[in-house]
Amino acid sequence: MAGPWTFTLLCGLLATTLIQATLSPTAVLILGPKVIKEKLTQELKDHNATSILQRLPLLGAIREQPAGGIPVLGSLVNTCPEVHHLVTVEPMTEHSPGDKKQMASRLKVTTANILQLQVKPSANDQEMLVKIPLDMVAGFNTPLVKTIVEFHMETETQAIVRMDTSASGPTRLVLSDCATSHESLRIQLLHKFSFLVNALAKELTNLLVPALPNLVKNQLCPVIEASFNDMYADLLQLVKVPISLSTDRLEFDLLSPAIKGDTIQLYLGAKLLDSQGKVTKWFNNSAASLAVPSLDNAPFSFIVSQDVVKAAVAAMLPPEEFIVLLDSVFPEIAHRLKSSIGLINEKAADNLGSTQIVKILTQDTPEFFMDRGHARVAQLIVLEVFASSEALRPLFTLGIEASSEAQFYTKGDELILNLNNISSDRIQLMNSGIGWFQPDVLKNVITEIILSVLLPNQNGKLRSGVPVSVVKALGFEAAESSLTKDGLVLTPASLWKPSSTVSL
Repeated sequence: MAGPWTFTLLCGLLATTLIQATLSPTAVLILGPKVIKEKLTQELKDHNATSILQRLPLLGAIREQPAGGIPVLGSLVNTCPEVHHLVTVEPMTEHSPGDKKQMASRLKVTTANILQLQVKPSANDQEMLVKIPLDMVAGFNTPLVKTIVEFHMETETQAIVRMDTSASGPTRLVLSDCATSHESLRIQLLHKFSFLVNALAKELTNLLVPALPNLVKNQLCPVIEASFNDMYADLLQLVKVPISLSTDRLEFDLLSPAIKGDTIQLYLGAKLLDSQGKVTKWFNNSAASLAVPSLDNAPFSFIVSQDVVKAAVAAMLPPEEFIVLLDSVFPEIAHRLKSSIGLINEKAADNLGSTQIVKILTQDTPEFFMDRGHARVAQLIVLEVFASSEALRPLFTLGIEASSEAQFYTKGDELILNLNNISSDRIQLMNSGIGWFQPDVLKNVITEIILSVLLPNQNGKLRSGVPVSVVKALGFEAAESSLTKDGLVLTPASLWKPSSTVSL
């Protein structure tokens, strides 16, 4: 008899299997390190990170050091006649708020920059390392002399991006373990002064070395974490922007995030909605496993499964009827049709008037097939020929299985599908008022009619394109497309210049 541990294990395995089945993505958005750096850099700028650095309370942090930085600093100033008459340094106590205010105005960051961020893989497969280099200049100032001592301070803040599964809600990405190490800190005196002033600078440096890392952790790290949270929230909103498909629309939702090396991958489900906002189809499970190609140094890629692409094409090409006065619009084709019908029934051909009508009806929605580098659209067509506009019954009705080569191309951030040529792969006689005949006799002229009537109309609908907002939202003007055995892949088409620093 199985024990409770066996039962628990089986339940766990079953739950894992169900979760994996539920979270089979139909689309994946992969963000490379270039995009991550640019987005996080912009968020740091929006959160005024450099202003936070400029307001770092350096003397306050020195005062909190166990060695008692302020008395030592005061002792040095008193032994330095060159600066003693310019500044009075007194120990700050909780009973001397005026002294604290006076000292806080005398050692401050004057310029601050956040240099180009680095995004690196972590030793843990499900984590990513973010490095944020900081570059600052601080001056020790007095009311009488603008700068007595000036320092150049360089350090690096590091943080880990990981998946948070502890919350009651869905898994999300968070930034944690933000810190600045003493090993990355470099403080240099910008100008050489007298021995005693240099001694003051050296003492300030010794006091700043232990103080600055804690100060950055307490003051800047919360801003970095808030910036990442806002960046992640913006990305989730970005993937939810509806994509217009004629009267319908396509929407994506996050199934789960993942970290692979130095990339963020957002696994997405999809749904198709009609013009009333009613969901007509869900795509939370791909019919086949969606392979995720590597970025190959591309800033991002957006992979959409065959199922979603097929549904999008079908939504843009709904069943439709076309009625054409053939002799008025395409007189040469009308003449060839009359000649071909004459080979079947001369009397029927003679009855074709100047108002002869060809009616074309597309049945259901097109079938879309794609393989690596190639795509094809197949559709069922019903074609009827009427001797005149007054005729109530057609001379004959044909069922046609037609196919076209499909080619995707992009124009800016719009994805466009074009149908190249069309072939009548199979023609069946469905009804005839002129006697039975082999429909292949009409194959050439029927293909010409479809090519002249149906194809331009369908390409006209497809030419409006599908706007892919993710392209411009990630900082690019245009995209390019490619096909894999699993789906459609969008990547940036233009060179992109990320911001390298965040400065005041």
